[in-house]
Amino acid sequence: MTFTAITRAAITRTAFAACFLIFAGAASAQITARDRYASIVVDARTGQVLSAAHADETRHPASLTKMMTLYMLFEAMRDGRMTLSTPIRVSAEAASRPPSKLGVPAGGSISVETAILALITRSANDIASAVGENLSGDEDAFARVMTQRARSLGMTRTTFRNASGLPDPEQVTTARDMSLLGRRLISDFPDQYRYFSTQYFAHGNRMIRNHNGMLRDYAGTDGIKTGFINASGFNIVTSAQREGVRLVGAVFGGSSWPQRNNHMAELLDDGFQRMGVRSVPVMAANATPRVVAGRDPVAGPGPRRLVSTAQAAPLPANLARSQPPRRVAAATPPARPRRAATTQAASARPPARTSQARTSTTRATASPAATSQARTNAPQRNATRPAEAPATSRQAPRSTEAPAAPRQQIARSGG
Repeated sequence: MTFTAITRAAITRTAFAACFLIFAGAASAQITARDRYASIVVDARTGQVLSAAHADETRHPASLTKMMTLYMLFEAMRDGRMTLSTPIRVSAEAASRPPSKLGVPAGGSISVETAILALITRSANDIASAVGENLSGDEDAFARVMTQRARSLGMTRTTFRNASGLPDPEQVTTARDMSLLGRRLISDFPDQYRYFSTQYFAHGNRMIRNHNGMLRDYAGTDGIKTGFINASGFNIVTSAQREGVRLVGAVFGGSSWPQRNNHMAELLDDGFQRMGVRSVPVMAANATPRVVAGRDPVAGPGPRRLVSTAQAAPLPANLARSQPPRRVAAATPPARPRRAATTQAASARPPARTSQARTSTTRATASPAATSQARTNAPQRNATRPAEAPATSRQAPRSTEAPAAPRQQIARSGG
């Protein structure tokens, strides 16, 4: 490569970086100018505030409410009132909640573990209401208990009126309170907190994807929750670790999820820099976490979960021998075999009786050594054939590279 070509490449990279910084700065200026905007970033271990803007002004939490619903559910599990396999019954009232929802029919039930995954990934309003009803009898009573417990944690400016975050003018919180709740979920329930890093989980015939794009887009992110209603804008609480330092941030009032996520990334970058953590290389920051399918022997029976490879627990020796090799990004059911296989099977049918008789005579006269050699060579011939491409499914899977744009709605509480 000539000196001129190298110089041009360097100028191109510099120009691209400058354009990116200008765009990022413009997006940051847009979100901070919104009247619903608030943010905070803290050291998860000490609570030291690294940056804050309107952190004590009340905002609507939207689906960040489900962080408190999960905190109450985790407490019930810790106290022995529930287990991962305890059924959560869905009433007609809970089933009537608007999206986002899991869609369990009235009178149906799911396990506690499925409820946890539905709240974290799908941000399911129907399941949030069902959890509240199962813990406190009805959702109104559960909201009062939620508020009391939140105040005892130090969330002094938070009031809950429902378990889901659906619109209610009296349901309010602050960025500081939500960052505190994020820290308490991490410290009080380290075993259950790992669920917040789940990127996908299978429910029935559906593969449900986590709304939290930070898990895929920001290196070091391990949770926790997103939220959106019209009154709040796009909210998020994020936990990220780098070089042994964990930060928890909260952003309220984004006009879109990309704007919200980009601003959160900027705040976390600034926070890590303040903590003396070096920047992550561009290639590492842009790397998409891989996912694997498999059983979790710790959690026991339940829905098939897909977790990041960093979170995948090793199988016990007795299961490792019986489990097939894990396949990366197994997000779709196995494809149906091609029709060509049927034709091949048909061509392998035995010929007429006369041919069968001749074959039987030949086999009878063949030596045992020749028969053994023929059996040994058969799989080798099959192994040398090029593998056929899997048949395409009737419906193409959704891309795993970037989260889908959220649908517009008036009364939705989701990510």
